Amino acid sequence: MPISLRRLDARFFPAWLERCRDEYANDLVTMGQTPEDAYRHAAESMARSFPSGAPDPGHVVFDVVDDAGVAVGYLWIGPDRSEDAGAWWIWDILIDADKRGRGFGRRAMVLGEEYARAQGAHTLGLSAFGFSTGARGLYESLGYETTSVKMRKRLD
Repeated sequence: MPISLRRLDARFFPAWLERCRDEYANDLVTMGQTPEDAYRHAAESMARSFPSGAPDPGHVVFDVVDDAGVAVGYLWIGPDRSEDAGAWWIWDILIDADKRGRGFGRRAMVLGEEYARAQGAHTLGLSAFGFSTGARGLYESLGYETTSVKMRKRLD
């Protein structure tokens, strides 16, 4: 499946930022937060990640583009927050719901790995929500290993 990564045009960054925030808030609601708390948490997280309203140096947001040139999702990748300059992170990846199951996510991950390696990365990490079993299966099939697990039990 021929796909490519295309740097997000700066003109579309505000819309992408809003979409990314909303997707994150929806995930937080799925995890049990109220919509109000989830939206506030997601907005604060995006403000910390993009204080200038643009990606930090080294970070890049890509459109994941199919062979017809149509964006089918996005990938945000860049250095992690450690002191190790070679440690990189997939901050977010999303394939549009109606495009999933066609190999776009797998290929985008591989292209992201190639990009990070070309930038000097020697490790690439990511986080996955526990409910994202399909995504977690993909990551494991690509060789990603679990490095930590957070657990919770609802008592109400």
